Amino acid sequence: MSSGSVHALLAGFAGSVASVCAKLTVNAHYLTALCTGTLHEHGTVCAWLHVPLRVLCGLLLLTFNTIMWTFFSKALRHCSSSARVTVTVTASNFISCGVLGRLFFGEVHAALWWAGIALTLCGLFVLYGSSPQALQQDVVRKEK
Repeated sequence: MSSGSVHALLAGFAGSVASVCAKLTVNAHYLTALCTGTLHEHGTVCAWLHVPLRVLCGLLLLTFNTIMWTFFSKALRHCSSSARVTVTVTASNFISCGVLGRLFFGEVHAALWWAGIALTLCGLFVLYGSSPQALQQDVVRKEK
């Protein structure tokens, strides 16, 4: 696997972690439920603890977005095709979001969601199956 592909996979994963942080930043319900479940005898602490946790999640959101764009840029630099990078990042992001959503929020996805993932992966395999040399030869033929 090329370094561009690894960077693209990491960009997709970082984007999905940023999505989790965004959901925790915007919706205090998850953090409050976590606090009351863990510190149930300290109800007054949970009344204000979600505020600094939301700020922390907001900072993590910005951090992981920065990491995602850094890896995306590196993937574009190391890959021969921007389409390959885009589809790889998208597939990695969707799959990571599905797994992280299940782990953190107990989300369950419908069969249609998984069918969309499967189609995205099929497109990814088609893009990675085409050889860059054949594409370059087509460009040379069109120029003549």
